[in-house]
Amino acid sequence: MRHIFKPGKDESKPVLLLLHGTGGNEQDLIPLADIIDPEAPVLSVRGNVLEHGMPRFFRRLAEGVFDEEDLVFRTRELDDFLDEAAEKYGFQRGNIVAVGYSNGANIAGSLLFHFGKALKGAILHHPMVPRRGIDLADLHGLNIFIGAGTNDPICPPMESEDLKALLEGVGAEVHLHWEENGHQLTYSEVERAAEWYKATFRN
Repeated sequence: MRHIFKPGKDESKPVLLLLHGTGGNEQDLIPLADIIDPEAPVLSVRGNVLEHGMPRFFRRLAEGVFDEEDLVFRTRELDDFLDEAAEKYGFQRGNIVAVGYSNGANIAGSLLFHFGKALKGAILHHPMVPRRGIDLADLHGLNIFIGAGTNDPICPPMESEDLKALLEGVGAEVHLHWEENGHQLTYSEVERAAEWYKATFRN
């Protein structure tokens, strides 16, 4: 997968896995990493699917309707890539915190749904429930931040509440932060995520 890896000033810090939204690329969320933890290693990945020329991490059938077969395939593809990247760049596979926005947050959520503790934690900006009606792995000890908008037309508030309940149902510690905005990612939301990260992953 096309990506950028930046070694951290402190290699003991979690590797920040950056996952962009629809139409983005591996450059988009680099500024977020600088806000969340400027000393952490960064692995920023570009999605392998194109929708009308716009990169995504998996196909969808319509707005808010995921192609579940492709979602499962692409989730496994990303999980395998993380194994390879950990070996190539010499970081611990179990020391990855995902930072995803929209489509990127959805593929990060899918990693947790399908592979359990594939991540050490996650910051999910405006995610949806990746899949419904499946059994989830035990996520006890996993910390997750969800950023949501009360006026989000793409990810309605109930979607965020459902995702929180599903993750907490298998033991995850979930912090749901609300902004009185739509689907856009605001600086104040990123700041709240950074505060949560610093409180959660203090070395």
